Amino acid sequence: MTSCTPGGNKGKTAEAAPIGGDTAGPQPLPTSVGTKDSYSRVATSLPFIALTFDDGPHPQNTPRLLDILKQRNVKATFYVVATNAKRYPEIMRRIVAEGHEIGNHTVTHGNLAKMSEAGVRQELTAAHEAIVAATGVAPRTMRPPYGAITTAQKAWIRRDLGYPTIMWSVDPEDWKKPGVSTVTSRLVSGASPGGILLVHDIHSPTIDAMPGTIDQILGRGFQFVTVTQLIAMDGKG
Repeated sequence: MTSCTPGGNKGKTAEAAPIGGDTAGPQPLPTSVGTKDSYSRVATSLPFIALTFDDGPHPQNTPRLLDILKQRNVKATFYVVATNAKRYPEIMRRIVAEGHEIGNHTVTHGNLAKMSEAGVRQELTAAHEAIVAATGVAPRTMRPPYGAITTAQKAWIRRDLGYPTIMWSVDPEDWKKPGVSTVTSRLVSGASPGGILLVHDIHSPTIDAMPGTIDQILGRGFQFVTVTQLIAMDGKG
């Protein structure tokens, strides 16, 4: 059985050139799973922000979203549900191939706070294995469905499985389908350095909101990075 602990990268930073370095060509930003049990944002004054998508992949919406991101050279993090990951492995492979990050969002999208430790461990381990099977890449962070998780669960998940729990700083409540302009307005107004934006790629109106949202946030001088890239900036700037 595949280990659920990201091998050898717990709390470490991948080697990469410094931000703004003089080396030729674009250099990958450092990545890290940090040292904390949980993150809803990262403490930095640098203009970096993470865009995260939950519950996919979706057969129509996610490819359309990937096209939007590719056109703007924007990288995002996808918290996938394992049942969908198994159903659409080709989309999973495209996500990875285009430089995005995949995180663990369980198998059944259940409320972890109401589950036994064994139940939570099964959800995360099985999802981890499904993601690795589809992509060959191990997820390094997890997000609890509904944001439902206890402090004690965050601690042992970090200790035993190597995952920091990733929450968010901005939730536009796109699952309520408030309208494209409202989703965009909430995300743009909530964007701040070190922030983590939450949306869902299973909802078509959310994808409709992305071009305007991304363009406006880029226009404010932000750069989108993956969650582990953002964590590597914790305490900097």
